[in-house]
Order: sequence, then structure tokens, then C-alpha cells
Amino acid sequence: MTRPADRVLVVGIDGVRLDVLRRLPTPHLDAVAANGFLTPVEVDADTPTMSGPCWATVVTGVGPAKHGVWSNDLTGHRLDVFPDFATRLAVQDGRRTFVAAGWQPLMQARDGGPLFRAPSRSVYVSPTADTPEAWDYCDEQITEAAARVLANDTDDLAVSFVYLGAPDETAHILGCGEAYETAIRQADARLGRLLAAVRSRPSYRDERWTVLVVTDHGHVDAGGHGGRTQEERTAWLAASGPGMGSAPRAVRHADVAAQVFASLGRHPDRHWTLDGRPFAAPPHAVLLDMDGTLVDTESLWLRTVREVAPRIEVDDLFQLLGRSAAEAAAHVHRFTGGDVQELAAELEARFLKAVQQEATPMPGALELLDLLRESGIPTALVSASSRPVVDAVLTSLGADRFRTTVAEGETPRTKPSADPYLAAARTLGMDPAACLAVEDSPTGVAAAEAAGCRVLAVPSYVPIQPGPRRTVRRDLKGIGRQELWTAGL
Repeated sequence: MTRPADRVLVVGIDGVRLDVLRRLPTPHLDAVAANGFLTPVEVDADTPTMSGPCWATVVTGVGPAKHGVWSNDLTGHRLDVFPDFATRLAVQDGRRTFVAAGWQPLMQARDGGPLFRAPSRSVYVSPTADTPEAWDYCDEQITEAAARVLANDTDDLAVSFVYLGAPDETAHILGCGEAYETAIRQADARLGRLLAAVRSRPSYRDERWTVLVVTDHGHVDAGGHGGRTQEERTAWLAASGPGMGSAPRAVRHADVAAQVFASLGRHPDRHWTLDGRPFAAPPHAVLLDMDGTLVDTESLWLRTVREVAPRIEVDDLFQLLGRSAAEAAAHVHRFTGGDVQELAAELEARFLKAVQQEATPMPGALELLDLLRESGIPTALVSASSRPVVDAVLTSLGADRFRTTVAEGETPRTKPSADPYLAAARTLGMDPAACLAVEDSPTGVAAAEAAGCRVLAVPSYVPIQPGPRRTVRRDLKGIGRQELWTAGL
């Protein structure tokens, strides 16, 4: 089965107030939101509510402190260090990118521009005057040109950015009244034509499209912006595509560029120092814990420890979840006495026998593994159990479900050290930061996070709290692509 080609369309509509948008009929924007979400975006406190700095943040994924754009004159920028996504993908990855816009600082080498430095292909149509009528005609020409490019599948465009400026110019001159509302409805109609062009592509059925529609700032009623009122600071984003579901808790302008890269399967280099984070990103690989995550062995392990050390306290017992037999033996030695190595061997033998006779898959585990296989996402089994225990479990799970497996003793240190997860990611040829780890214990979560992985936690006996790059679910049942795409973001 051929993997669908990932494509991204970003439509920037300048200066559309969210409160005005919500009371207008905008069927094409509504359709995007219905397949994903529409959510407010608050302009960062250190960003002027002006088009230059806001659009620079949208397309670079970093704020003004990094990209250096503080006004509509881009002079003094650092776009050579923090380029727009169309340029970065074209220059660094050799991807085909396209930009269509009529606002001069975006496209022309004047006043410090252009913001888009070197996309593969571009269309620039300058308005004949700074009037609502001239900008409306400019947007019409931009839409026609962009629709022709988008409808043609021979150019193999990875990402396209189309800018519509008439709503902003209308508000500047006439305020946020009837003419402004008409300009917004017209922008929505043009969005519809762009989406129709995408759907008309001969290769459309073999493509996965992410659509991001974003505005840069709002306006005061009289039509200006640049201040700190709620109307000026409130922007918005509509998004649809693979993995898009309900709106994240908070979205920033810098997240748009991060999402462009994620939707194309491009994990950002750490040296890019992006400020934004994607809100839906397919993991490049999924690294799965075994005990208590994929198979119901945690109860067998706790029972084994109790059999060997009947006087152990409950709190001490739960601390051994996710630990190796050797670590457990060192911990329970004070309750049992005797030789630590002999104790470890007894724990190992009892646990192995119990696993061979009683271990069963956790609810949803096999379905998750099937989904990962169908999605073409490589998997690794990363366990603190010994190789004999891991092999016993693989007999029931199916060794062919995993590209690689890591057992206790096969890395210099085991969990909660990062070593097992780093080893699994290295074997798969993946950046750990682009991998999703699935864990059930605080020990395992600590190991995965130390390696830099995103984490999906399904706690077994000890509670685990949500945190940065960590999503917590009750179990593995019902996990689909959307849950995978958003876990740990």
C-alpha cells in the first residue's frame, strides 16, 4: 500500500476580528472547523498587534525576539537565521513550496522585505492603490492564480501559503462595519475556491491535506490596530487534517509553522529553536513498555514480590513497578535478608513462570499494535524485564509486531534511566523527540521523558499526572489516529 503524500495549505486572511467572524455566514471556514477546530489565538504580550511581526511569527515559528520583525518595516530582521517555513523546506529539504500574496513586505525586497525569502514558486500581484476596491481586486487575482497552481498536481507542492489582505485594508479605511463584513464574506468565498482547487487535483485521493486558516490580529471598531485592546489582540486559527480534533487548550501564532512541519512529517532540528509546538503530529515511531502497558503482568510482578518478601509495605511494593528483578532484590533485601543475587534469581524465576502461564494482553493493546502496523509507524518494545520474560511475552503478542526490542541488561542502565529508550530510538534511526513512548508507571515515564520522548501514560497502580509533552489516559482502548497524533503535545 502506497503511503499518501502529505500536503499543507495555509491561508492567511489579514485583520479579521473573531467576534465579527462568529456572527457572519462563512460556510467554507465553517467546513474547515467542522473537520477540526476553530480557536482563538491571543497575540503574545511582547508582539505588536501589527501585520509585520504577527505574520513573521506565523511563518517562522518564533517570536519577534528571535526573528527581529517589530513593525511593518522589516529592516533589522533575522530571517536569515529564522526563515519562513516555505524557504526552510525549499532550501534545506528540497521540498516544493508556493507563496501567493499581494502585500509588498511579504514578497518584495523593499523596506527590509521580503518575509518569504526563497520559496520554490511565488505569485505577487500588487494592488494598484491602498483602497478597499483595489485590494479586493488584488485578492481576486491572487485567488485565481493560486487556484490554478493548487489544482495542478504536477508541481508536487508540499506546502502553499496564500495571503488575502482586503478585510484588513477595508477596516483601516471604513472601520469594522458593513463593508468590512462584506470583505470577510468575500475572503471566505475565496477560501472556498482554493479548497475546491485542492479537491479537483487528479492526485487528491492519494494525498493527505492539512488546511490551516489564520488571521494576524483584530481591529478596534474605528478600524485601527497596533494597541493592546482585546479586539486587537485576539486572532484565530481554523485547522483540519490528519489527527485534528478538538481545539488544544491554547494555540499561539508560532504554532502554525510548527504544525506545517509536523503535518509534513518533518521533525524540527533542535538548532532551529522554534517557539511553537504542533497540535497534531504523527509520531515517527512508537516505543512501548511491556509490563502493565501491553500485557497484564504488573499484578503478577507484585504478587511475586509479595511471595518472596511477605513483610514488604504497600508503598515500598508499588515503588518496584517498572523496576528490574535486580533492583527489586536490592530494595526488598532489608525485609528478607539473605544473598541479594539469590533473591534476584528467585524473583526472576517466579515471575517468568507466572508470565508464561498467566500473562494476557491489556485491553486495547492488540488493537493499538494493529493500528500502528496499518499506519506504517515503526514500533519498539522497551522493557525493564529480562530477555527470557520479554521473549515469553513476545510469543503471545507476536515478535513480528516490533522492529526491535530492548530488555533489562541490554543497555548500560535500565529504567528510570533514559538508556533503554535512547537505544530503541537509535536502532530505529529516529530522533527520540519525534517518538511517542507508551508507559504505565512513573519509573517508565521518567525514563521516556529523560530520553526526550513524547509520552502517553496509561497508569496501572500508581497515579500519573498530565504534564508537558505527557498525555494521560485510563487505558489503551479506543485509541485511534487522532489520539496518537495529539498524545504528548
